[in-house]
Amino acid sequence: MPELSVVVHGPNTQGHLAELLDSLAARPLPGAEVVVAAVGDWAQETAGHHASNMMVLPLPDGTGDAAARAAGAARATGRWLHFVHAKDGLPAGASHTLAERAAELPDTVDVILLDHVRSTWRTSGLPSRDGPLLARAGRDPLALDDCPHLLCVTPLLGNRAVRAGFWRAHERLLGPADDGDGPGEPFAALAALLLADRIACLPHAALDDRRLRPESLPPLAPEEHYALIDRYEALLDLAEGRRTAQGTLYELMVRDCLRTFARAGMPDAVAREFFRRASRAAVRRKPEGHRRPPGLEGVRRGLLEEGACTKYRAFQAANRTRRAAKSALRTRRQQVGDLIRDHQYRRALGRPVDPGLAVFAAYWNRGVACNPAAIAAKLAELAPHVHPVWVVTARNAALLPPGTDHVMPGTRRYWEVLARAAYLVNNVNFPNAVVKRPDAIHVQTHHGTPLKRMGLDQMPYPAAAKGLDFQALLERVDKWDYSVSANSHTTRMWQRAYPSRYVSLDHGYPRNDVYYTAGADDIRAIRARLGIPPGHRAVLYAPTHRDYEAGWSPRLDLAALADRLGGTTVLLVRGHYFYEGAASPLTGLRRTGRIVDVSSYEPVEDLCLAADALVTDYSSIMFDYANLDRPVVVHADDWETYRTTRGVYFDLMTDAPGPVARTQEELTEILATEAWRDECAAKARAAFRRRFCEYDDGRAAERVVRRVFLGEPEEALPPVLPLERRTPAPRPEELA
Repeated sequence: MPELSVVVHGPNTQGHLAELLDSLAARPLPGAEVVVAAVGDWAQETAGHHASNMMVLPLPDGTGDAAARAAGAARATGRWLHFVHAKDGLPAGASHTLAERAAELPDTVDVILLDHVRSTWRTSGLPSRDGPLLARAGRDPLALDDCPHLLCVTPLLGNRAVRAGFWRAHERLLGPADDGDGPGEPFAALAALLLADRIACLPHAALDDRRLRPESLPPLAPEEHYALIDRYEALLDLAEGRRTAQGTLYELMVRDCLRTFARAGMPDAVAREFFRRASRAAVRRKPEGHRRPPGLEGVRRGLLEEGACTKYRAFQAANRTRRAAKSALRTRRQQVGDLIRDHQYRRALGRPVDPGLAVFAAYWNRGVACNPAAIAAKLAELAPHVHPVWVVTARNAALLPPGTDHVMPGTRRYWEVLARAAYLVNNVNFPNAVVKRPDAIHVQTHHGTPLKRMGLDQMPYPAAAKGLDFQALLERVDKWDYSVSANSHTTRMWQRAYPSRYVSLDHGYPRNDVYYTAGADDIRAIRARLGIPPGHRAVLYAPTHRDYEAGWSPRLDLAALADRLGGTTVLLVRGHYFYEGAASPLTGLRRTGRIVDVSSYEPVEDLCLAADALVTDYSSIMFDYANLDRPVVVHADDWETYRTTRGVYFDLMTDAPGPVARTQEELTEILATEAWRDECAAKARAAFRRRFCEYDDGRAAERVVRRVFLGEPEEALPPVLPLERRTPAPRPEELA
């Protein structure tokens, strides 16, 4: 029996079926099957081109979606069913990830809730709003009553997989009805949650929900509008006795009824009848003790419950007028503010460039960090006549080192220093509006060695690009005078990803200098600050961001890993900075003492110096950490999905800096034995260091400052020390 059956169903609407089947054929899944319930001649002809590796079930033209789903499910043999409409798409690697997740789950789980992206005729791959809801639920299966907010996940059958046995047990409620085509996809999706004993979540985009242009679809008949209310009432019946679920469903019903009344463009008579029916349902189904929300929404609810259709329309019209007036006032104020700031910026651009002024920024204005911070520190030593000003958000300004001169984005002084600075240094790009003055120097330091595709190389990977304006990107790249590089691999990849006339500074990453300059006392002090007892092993776990996941949920059972590794191992866990401000999934673990959440700890270089070993997946931290010549273990449980969705520049599985684990069990075995630091691991690390630590020798910042700020020729700079002559900072085990 295959683990997963992907049931593609429906007519070949606007020709999208071919794209869907092509994507499935390009990445066949072991232990999975594809069943195509093809409605109509065009769908059958399209499916026929892939018949060799798919089961095609011809259905007559006019077969409804629910009936097509049921027919496909009847032929499917998989343990789990994933229904995908013929108009929709599947993000790269989605089915593989779903099959892996399904294989982990017992038969007590009935539904897997998934994330999705949205596409229209003019946009593609827009993220949904469901990610935080799914991430909040965690990875452990749960009952709906324990997490009723899951009813608010977009109601699509394609963003949930259902266990085949569960589907067949409840097909009367989920499938086609005797007197029609069925409950409709959104209501079948909600009913599945209400009927499920246990639900599992996977915050991974496993569906591309393609919204067809409404004008291309036939108008709905009046009864189809009224069915919205009937179906919600049927769901409320199904949730009888479950107070929290009923309350959530009631809110969804009222919201959808009001939205449909406002936006559906129904004829007047149909709209009035719809409002009347919705009013009756809102009164009859209102849960005991349920209170209206405050403000304008409460007024809307009150008018609905009164059945006051005419008053409601007058209220709508007044609101539109009020919103238009406020919007016009806001727009006018913004335009005036923009004009003033633009005028101030233009005036500042008319003044001479200040050769003693440098503007620094890092990680979208998060503060003093990374390569720019290392350059600024060396600048103070070698060129104190150049005054640094940091760009930092208001939220992060309080975290700056005392005495740091800084500006906040959008302020008057912000635009003045950007206009007049002779040097602009950033590890990302400055805003599009920043003008490149001929006598100002822009230094792009970057913030990592690229494993994943970057820049223009992201174009074939929409999940990674997410609407990136590549023309605007190139216009920003054209402002660079210098691009800092840590190795020749990086130099070559930047040349193809960011093609322009900048000069590559093959001097090493300044942030990595500390790996050769830190001493034993520095490392002892860092470990003491982190609470690592003397003689204990510290393992830094630093996974990267995944473009196909909406939030961060550790891919390891950290508590189980800590237990297996014993009381003398401390896990330092660092989430990716993209998730800064989000609720930490480590809250329940950090108090144990053996798992320390260091996601907010800065600088990250301290964490590397403190750690005896690094565990990562595809993060660029592995290239920096390799400078320390300490063990690195790669945990690559989703390598195929990551490689397919993000794109990579080389095969990490064959060119890793140490042992590779594909499962938690393998990782635990590596860390619990000597495999993490044996001879084989040392050989892999040595080859990795030769390739990727090429220019890092402890003097990168000095070379950059001398070349850029002091104007020294390249031949006068300190030469890069050969790898065999470098001495990294001492290992923690050498401190005793």
